[in-house]
Amino acid sequence: MGKLGGEGLAAAAGRARTLGMEGERLASPARSSGLPAGGAGGESPGVDAPLLGSSGSSTLLQAEVLDLDEDEDDLEVFSKDASLMDMNSFSPMMPTSPLSMINQIKFEDEPDLKDLFITVDEPESHVTTIETFITYRIITKTSRGEFDSSEFEVRRRYQDFLWLKGKLEEAHPTLIIPPLPEKFIVKGMVERFNDDFIETRRKALHKFLNRIADHPTLTFNEDFKVFLTAQAWELSSHKKQGPGLLSRMGQTVRAVALSMRGVKSRPEEFMEMNNFIEVFSQKINLIDKISQRIYKEEREYSDEMKEYGPIHILWSASEEDLVDTLKGIASCIDKCSKATEKRMSGLSEALLPVVHEYVLYSEMLMGVMKRRDQIQAELDSKVEALTYKKADTDLLTEEIGKLEDKVECANNALKADWERWRHNMQNDIKSAFTDMAEENIQYYEQFPTLGINVCRKRQGFWHAGGRKEQGKLL
Repeated sequence: MGKLGGEGLAAAAGRARTLGMEGERLASPARSSGLPAGGAGGESPGVDAPLLGSSGSSTLLQAEVLDLDEDEDDLEVFSKDASLMDMNSFSPMMPTSPLSMINQIKFEDEPDLKDLFITVDEPESHVTTIETFITYRIITKTSRGEFDSSEFEVRRRYQDFLWLKGKLEEAHPTLIIPPLPEKFIVKGMVERFNDDFIETRRKALHKFLNRIADHPTLTFNEDFKVFLTAQAWELSSHKKQGPGLLSRMGQTVRAVALSMRGVKSRPEEFMEMNNFIEVFSQKINLIDKISQRIYKEEREYSDEMKEYGPIHILWSASEEDLVDTLKGIASCIDKCSKATEKRMSGLSEALLPVVHEYVLYSEMLMGVMKRRDQIQAELDSKVEALTYKKADTDLLTEEIGKLEDKVECANNALKADWERWRHNMQNDIKSAFTDMAEENIQYYEQFPTLGINVCRKRQGFWHAGGRKEQGKLL
């Protein structure tokens, strides 16, 4: 951990212990008088609860790990132990205010109190002489002391979200930044300003901001705060700050050169991490394709059923003897159609967005690994230069020392965030498939009675129709 973050965390922990000792001193007269420490009829709040991450207090959580065979039809979920590591910050953007530090200290018996609530809603279309774009209203409610107010309302467009994502990656290169929805849509699939597309993007942007707000490090990023609170002109002015175009181009060229150079020896744990990402990417993309195909087939089936009901109603008008039977079949088809629509709604809201989000996460993870390798490659190049170059050895030694600290911080940040991401991924995917299974159970539970009624009405229809045709022949 950086010096600033370590001193701040130690100071916050010291304040927490001081408060605990003060509470214990105030509670002692109550105990001596025979009353509970919490007051008359009260109980002790447990101020001596150990910190998460301390020796003997780390909790092993049972999590579901997604394991998919290569066969598309063989999708299985199995249980595996996963350890949720305590999240530490290795970024120079570590908050120094007492409130920010105390907010990151979690006690075992203390509930995780959320102090930042973000809502993305009310998309609005803007048409100018140059372009047409959509903005979204962002409402932020918070109890944090570093904010000037408890509530903010701003409007942001997609480009602003892209800017925020880029700033987070720049400040925290080896933290796993939540993914944004794609900017471009496949031609012919959906219109850019279609209502369904805008609503889908709104939900994705809402989740993006709330995942950042729930992250123990990203939530205190200064650019994130500016994004949530600054008015349009203030945000525009803030964007102009920082390195110029030439400086950014130089950084990009250096990053490309380091990525092409590669790393000589990647640590074993990051080799395993990279292998996991590759396999996960293949299988989550496969699930995404299968889910989209199922949804498409269900949509076509539903559209066909919507046509069958009215056809049977029209048919009944020309068949006096079969009016009740045909109307009964039309009613059953209508019930099936509504049940299918409900199941499709669950599929499109519960499963498809989660699966596709983790498709985007797999791409983000590859970018994180690439940035980690670039930091290590920069260190390797300096070490190699020191080996073959006798001049300026003092300067190179100083640079190597700084890069070694940078690599260590980057590795520790990635390892801690990796455990947090895997825990969330397991819970999200397990919950999505469980919800989808429950939707399917409720869907098929409607069919025993419904199916019998359909069969009976069809049998009556064919019996009546058969007698009618027989009468014609006679």
